[in-house]
Formats: sequence, C-alpha cells, structure tokens
Amino acid sequence: MAPVTSAQSKSRPFMSRGTTRFASAILITLSLGGCMPGSDLPSLPPAANVQYRLGSGDQVRIITYNETQLSNTFTVGDSGTIALPLVGTVQASGMTAGELASNISSILEKKQLISDPSVSAEIATYRPIAVLGEVNHPGEYPYQPGMTMLTAVALAGGFTYRAVTDYASDVRHEGQANGQAIKGRIDPETTLKPGDVVTVYERYF
Repeated sequence: MAPVTSAQSKSRPFMSRGTTRFASAILITLSLGGCMPGSDLPSLPPAANVQYRLGSGDQVRIITYNETQLSNTFTVGDSGTIALPLVGTVQASGMTAGELASNISSILEKKQLISDPSVSAEIATYRPIAVLGEVNHPGEYPYQPGMTMLTAVALAGGFTYRAVTDYASDVRHEGQANGQAIKGRIDPETTLKPGDVVTVYERYF
C-alpha cells in the first residue's frame, strides 16, 4: 500500500469541511423552503353564499319615493349607523340593504313623518379592502364584486421583488358568525370579500 503523503493528509480535512458546509447550505435551503412565511396557514374556506350585510365603511343609497330630502347616499359610520335627515341615527351594520329599507320605513311611520312610505336601499360602494406587505403601494382600495387576490395586488402597484407570489394570507369578517374574523391562506385566483385584509409575504431567499 502506498504511504499517505503529508500533502494528501492535509487536504482531507479541508475537503471534509467544504463538503460539510455545502451539505449544510443545502439543508438550510430545503428547511427554509419548507417553512416559507404563511405556508402553514390553512386555506381560507369559501365565504357562505348569503346576502351581503352592511358594515362600517359601506356607502348605501337610500331612495324614499317623493321625498328628495330622504333620498341620498349615506356612509355607514364606525358605530354601524347612518344619519338620516328628520329621522336621526339609524342602525345599518349587520343588516341587508332590504332590511335597512324596511327599518327606515317603519321609523318614518312610527314618527308619523310619512304616511305609507316607500323606501328602497342599495349598496353604492362597498367597504374597502386592505393590501399589506410586499406590494409596491400598501393601503386600502375600493372593493369591486368578483375581484381576486391578483386584482387587489395589481391595484396596490404589483408585487415587490421580495414577494411570495403564489399565495397570501387573508383576514375576513364578511359572512362570519358573530362578526368573528378568520384568517387563512389564499391563492392568486381566490375571490375576495369586502373588508378583507390581504397580506403578501416576503421570501426568505
């Protein structure tokens, strides 16, 4: 057997350390890839197919037949109410547009302001969504029915170069029992709901 030279003996630890460092780097990369931020979130369940209920920030158009003073667009305030001329504060949050119209009709009759009033209500502008995290212009944006995570990101100026682009997190109040928010993972084609708060995560590498 040929003797091991001094040069060969010295080179072996060096190769061993290099191999160890390389293997460690691979393990770290694989580990990071498996625990990307938000990757462990459960998928956000689809919103229940129920009538939309008003909330703070919604704008609702009230039309009272033959009463121009009581026909206008009103914003649901932080307290969940709207302020109607002659009527005063009216609860709106948690109601459908139809329920709000019926409630206003009842109040007008009870106060004997109008005999047999005819009131209709429709949503003029939905409460905004928020887009946070790795987008170029985080902030609140108007909601439009049918908009998706990708639509929201486009409104917010697109992804930054650090963004995770194939999913995000979403906090949702709309359609939840007792107004309790839920948080889950969404993909670019997930349909959003009014008031959603979308967070785009940052990649680790």
